[in-house]
Amino acid sequence: MTVEHDVKSLDLAMGGRYRIEWAEREMPVLRAIRERFAVEKPLAGLRISACLHVTTETANLMHTLQAGGADIVLCASNPLSTQDDVAASLVSHYEIPVYAIKGEDNSTYYDHIKAALDHKPHQTMDDGADLVSTIHKTRRELLETIVGGTEETTTGVIRLRAMAKDGALEFPVIAVNDSNTKHMFDNRYGTGQSTIDGVIRATNMLLAGKTVVVAGYGWCSRGIASRAAGLGSNVIVTEIDPLRALEAVMDGFRVMTMEEAAPIGDLFITATGDINVLDEPHFAKMKSGAILANSGHFNVEINIPALEQMSGGKPRLVRPFVEEYTVSGRKIFVLGEGRLINLAAAEGHPASVMDMSFANQALAAEYMAKNAAVLKPEVYVVPEDIDKEIARLKLLSMGIHIDTLTDQQASYLTQWEEGT
Repeated sequence: MTVEHDVKSLDLAMGGRYRIEWAEREMPVLRAIRERFAVEKPLAGLRISACLHVTTETANLMHTLQAGGADIVLCASNPLSTQDDVAASLVSHYEIPVYAIKGEDNSTYYDHIKAALDHKPHQTMDDGADLVSTIHKTRRELLETIVGGTEETTTGVIRLRAMAKDGALEFPVIAVNDSNTKHMFDNRYGTGQSTIDGVIRATNMLLAGKTVVVAGYGWCSRGIASRAAGLGSNVIVTEIDPLRALEAVMDGFRVMTMEEAAPIGDLFITATGDINVLDEPHFAKMKSGAILANSGHFNVEINIPALEQMSGGKPRLVRPFVEEYTVSGRKIFVLGEGRLINLAAAEGHPASVMDMSFANQALAAEYMAKNAAVLKPEVYVVPEDIDKEIARLKLLSMGIHIDTLTDQQASYLTQWEEGT
């Protein structure tokens, strides 16, 4: 069977297959769902267009959706996040159309989104809301057949909620990111570990003794700050939210403004989802040798155009994924073009944490297939029973058992008469 695709080389497929199988070992929850899907076929007849990071973990999600009967097309959700051997294996071994090449330019990136949407999906599966955004702006004819979608990441959920608030969203979307078994684990433990992994792979720097400035203190930044501190770094957190700033202080981190942190940071990591978090006033104060990395979804958190203007030209590539800018004689280094460093220079999150995230995606797709007809064009959270079932299955796979309430305890929690 000839499968339409645009990948780097199908010759890479076998290496990708081995790595997909390696990741699958650490994804028992998704495996259990796939086994059920293979019998029940809850997605039979559904066309799904997915715009996700093309990694070994994503490959196992695609296999699960395929087992459930879905007709899938996959494109990349970031130009630097594709694992080319995985893309090749999905085409060669799983017969799934894939449009993704690591390092693709902006034009190719959007050509690939167009190709995924030419599939005329019933459901979308996004990581950053690029499919949903494109459909609403330039592919509105597809709205006739789309019943719903899912969204994987914080940035995408922010975009979707803005659309819903403006009355622009025209089909229901489940915010997979907002499930407890996603953001409390994937965002914190996954992003925390994989971001530090990406920084170290790109630079080979020793973090012990370095001053690491983490922008934001949401779930992703909590994980980054914790992992950096665990490796011996002196961590500074910058925030705009007084509650999160206070939490960071109570967690033992110094908190200050970015302008105060700029002259003393050795490594700066952004993970806020907002624009120009590191900007011209900060670049002007940074010490020579400062390293800048981003772990937010889009490459807008570091104002690279401003940095280019200050340096008087394009940067010098001094290592893979490390670009050197010279500003008034000082060297400032940007990692991974300001894109997701954990996927640009490393492999993304470990499979064991993506097991829960992608279990949410698979079950959300099933839920949408069953309930789309009664859902309004709004952003929904994953139902609590699905969230808890994923946690239960994960614990079971780890050989961990937990207590259950006795009848007496359950009764006590539902009455109000008893006091001191």
